[in-house]
Amino acid sequence: QDEILCNFWRCYLQKSKQAYCKRPAGETVKALSVCESSTDVDSDPERPSLLHLLSLSESDGDLQTDCSFASSVSKVSDSTSVYSGSVDGSLYSMKNQKEKLRMTMPMTLSFCYMALLWLREPITLSELLRFVVEGHIPYLNVFQHFPEKMKLCGLDLRIFCVESWPVYEEVFNKMHELAAFLDLPRFPDITDSCFLHPDMLCMKYLMEANLPDELHNWTCRVVKKIGIGEVDFLTLMPGNKSTRKVKYDVLAAAVIVVVLKLLFLLDDHYEWLLSDFAEERNKNNTEGGPYFEFKKWYEVVKQSLDVEQKKLDEERAKYLWRCEKPLFYSVKNKSKVLKRRQMVVNLQNQFGKLSGSVRRAEKPNPSSFQLSWSEENTDGSCFHGHSLKGVLQEKCGLLTAMNPDYWLCTVKLCNEKLCGHLAHYREVEFPQSYHFVLGLFSFLLRIQPSYIHDEVCMIEHKLFNKKLYKKLKYNTVLRK
Repeated sequence: QDEILCNFWRCYLQKSKQAYCKRPAGETVKALSVCESSTDVDSDPERPSLLHLLSLSESDGDLQTDCSFASSVSKVSDSTSVYSGSVDGSLYSMKNQKEKLRMTMPMTLSFCYMALLWLREPITLSELLRFVVEGHIPYLNVFQHFPEKMKLCGLDLRIFCVESWPVYEEVFNKMHELAAFLDLPRFPDITDSCFLHPDMLCMKYLMEANLPDELHNWTCRVVKKIGIGEVDFLTLMPGNKSTRKVKYDVLAAAVIVVVLKLLFLLDDHYEWLLSDFAEERNKNNTEGGPYFEFKKWYEVVKQSLDVEQKKLDEERAKYLWRCEKPLFYSVKNKSKVLKRRQMVVNLQNQFGKLSGSVRRAEKPNPSSFQLSWSEENTDGSCFHGHSLKGVLQEKCGLLTAMNPDYWLCTVKLCNEKLCGHLAHYREVEFPQSYHFVLGLFSFLLRIQPSYIHDEVCMIEHKLFNKKLYKKLKYNTVLRK
């Protein structure tokens, strides 16, 4: 698995002319100029192809890496100070380099996600970023994990000093830019047996959201109806601007939201009527499985969600942004910084003893599930086995929703390239039930509700395309 990531990294170094070329960009730092035309990667006769790099063995890759970097480092002036930072550190602060894909900490996550997607590993981008926030993946103060040989000094401090959590949209967009920049071929197909397929992810999120298992049949029907489970739709083709970039986790959550709207309407009225009917039925009939009560589900999930949200807010408030390993910008002030840091640690220990604060427990192992529900609980807090008979009716041999109505989030979509989104989302303009469901999946994916709302609008327009087209055409005729 590391082999794929390393080969992506080598391709990036070559494409950005930082290594694997006749004259790396780091040699021209003092002259503040870019590589000459003779160093063009495309004209380099010794340039290994991308497919060759992806098929290299680890031993071959290590040999090539050592030779290339040795030749690059040998050309650097011996007068360069060890404490002045890396050879190409100043390139990252140059104005004319900001437009290029220069390496940043968020881009390291883009590289990781790109490799995971290539390998079709069972992990989504939202999970990857959550593991970063929970501390399972080094990100903030990552230099603390560097070996002693790697001294972080000079301009490199600006690169590795991160003071904010990674943002989903930034990492996602950078990954697509990287894939196009590297001229990667079509990624391996996302089939219905892959974890990233909407049918698979919907099953996972239904379990985590404590929703009935029967809803999975409906999510599969929606996925098949609008064609978002097709291989060509899901598989990444770098550089293809005609296809929409798929956010697999957000797409699956949006499918569940649409299904809940189809069955329960989520208009702050109809779902409560259905809930009252299911409650009466469950009281009078003890045979068979219980009917799903939306109201009871709302109360149970909201209570658990509030507790988890409070824990998350407290952890973020208590988070120590300062690193344990102090940074010093030059060797002159090293002793001063170390002495000051030791004083801070001593004061923290003394105040901790006086206040009786408890040391933090060890971090739990990373888990794909943030909320867990067991059917063995006798308090009825698990709704996985509950029936949807109270909201379904049989028609022409098929189960259909009793609810004949549906409200659209928006009649007309925005231009995503111009507006940056497909639809506007303001909480006051939508029912509270709809907002709660968005908030639930927003917490599970650690993203803004507006991202899920965009995908919901996209799915609705695919699902009701014919009816919307007729309505818009009819309105146009009336105006004339």
